[in-house]
This record gives sequence, C-alpha cells and structure tokens, in this order.
Amino acid sequence: MIKIYVTSVPVEDQEKALDFYTRILGFIKKSDICLGEHKWLTVVSPSEQSGVELLLEPMAFEPAKVYQQSLKENGIPWTSFAVDDIEKEYERLSSLGVQFSITPREAGTVKIAVLDDTCGNYIQLMQEI
Repeated sequence: MIKIYVTSVPVEDQEKALDFYTRILGFIKKSDICLGEHKWLTVVSPSEQSGVELLLEPMAFEPAKVYQQSLKENGIPWTSFAVDDIEKEYERLSSLGVQFSITPREAGTVKIAVLDDTCGNYIQLMQEI
C-alpha cells in the first residue's frame, strides 16, 4: 500500500511562510531541520498531527519559479485545503487581512474560495456540500 507522506507548496521565504501557515491558517510546525541555506520545514493540521505533512519548500529552482508565477498570473491555485465551514473560515481569514481572489461560491458538489498565501501562491479552500 502506498500513502501520501508529504506534499509541498513552493514559498519565496520559509520564515514568512511558516508565520502565515501557522499563525494565520492555523497549521502546526512539525519539522524544522536545517539543510544549509534552506530547511526541511513542514506543517500539519492540528486535527491530523500524524497525517500528511506540508513542506514549505524554498524556491531555489528557476523553472519552478516560472511555473509558480505562471499559475498565479492565471489565477490557478497551487493546491487545495479542506475546511468544514467555508463561510466561517472566509470571515476569520478576511478579518486577519488575508486577500481572496475568489470569495466563497458553489462549484458543483463543493463550495470553494481562493486565497493568496503571501508567499507566491493561490490556495483553494474547499468545503463538501
């Protein structure tokens, strides 16, 4: 059996990303291992601390920077996070100054919203309906 252990989101500044993903989004820091210029820096959901880790991956590879920029310029989210109540999460994050490119709306069998993570990415929030 294969299962997902870690996934990543590219970030321009790991410390800035750690602040946003923990203080604003509510994740918990799991790993913080110095690897020279960069770190193996991961966060997890507080409700699934043994679950999938999100690597805040430094943008040290030029083609990845181009890809990240192209996605953002075209309004495409890098990844998607599940939430229980998208309206409540939208209100909470908006009150903290988070900018949204898409406010909560229905999209088929889900509700979505898209936020700017301040680290170079759009992130989609999704609630099953």
